[in-house]
Amino acid sequence: MNSDKVKAGVQRAPHRSLLRACGLKDDDFEKPFIGIANSYTDIVPGHIHLRELVEYVKEGIRAAGGIPFEFDTMAICDGISMNHEGMKYSLPSREIIAATVESMTKGHAFDGLVLIPSCDKVVPGMIMGASRVNVPSIVVTGGPMAAGSYNGKPADLITVFEAVGSYSAGTMTEEEVHELEKCACPGAGSCSGLFTANTMACITETLGMSLPTCATALALSDEKKELAVASGKRIVEMVKEDLKPSDIMTQEAFENAIAMDMALGGSSNTALHIPAIAYELEEHGVHANLDLFDEISDKVAHIALLSPAGEDTMADLHNDGGIPAVF
Repeated sequence: MNSDKVKAGVQRAPHRSLLRACGLKDDDFEKPFIGIANSYTDIVPGHIHLRELVEYVKEGIRAAGGIPFEFDTMAICDGISMNHEGMKYSLPSREIIAATVESMTKGHAFDGLVLIPSCDKVVPGMIMGASRVNVPSIVVTGGPMAAGSYNGKPADLITVFEAVGSYSAGTMTEEEVHELEKCACPGAGSCSGLFTANTMACITETLGMSLPTCATALALSDEKKELAVASGKRIVEMVKEDLKPSDIMTQEAFENAIAMDMALGGSSNTALHIPAIAYELEEHGVHANLDLFDEISDKVAHIALLSPAGEDTMADLHNDGGIPAVF
């Protein structure tokens, strides 16, 4: 195992001594070491529930005979950082996240990784880091937020942005905007429409890096918890199989992911993130540029109209079968 670098042989007695301080016993040194990259923070709605979700992942890892080690990465909410200098820090944070996953994995010789991202730059950043180290990895995206409701219609973050425009145009009062503001984002999860976070979750599932329906299962659903346990079990199997990101994210997988993006009408930020992930796998024969987007978009019909383009939400997509149904 890769983790033998820090746990096998008399020369690693000092390393084992430190690991024993973390609670490990003799038998644990025979088990795979699984790193869990958790992007929990209590200022980003897509991430406020990840502290609970990670416990289900750990449950699955332990049940399958692995040892989980949780570490943190950063997360910036594009919605909160928007319209001020904070937006200058959003895209660069992707590189910090990738470097964090790479550094923690290399520094501690993990045998496998479970990535728990949710929002815009965190999903691609974690996958980029996992691609660099190329150890068996699986992604548990945090899941969409349930839609809000205002005057009998679905509401989400974009509804509030549009309301600000309506107020400026004199077609909505400040009190109405305030009432909408209080109900549009009802709780944990990435914004309920097909914005960048949920688009990247769909891309991740299509690439084969997360289990079926993971992209669309709502953040606070029982199904999401079940997927977390199953993913924890699966990563231990993947370590035994030596199934790495480069084995999963092939050129064909990237072409499928772009086709899915075209079919759903996903966020244009995929033009930033898909090529960046592909770049990390370039030595394995993977490429993805805007010409490939253009080529695939000529062949694939746009078959969904999710918010912000329409009124349907990620919950509607999930209830209709999710990504497998789009396939």
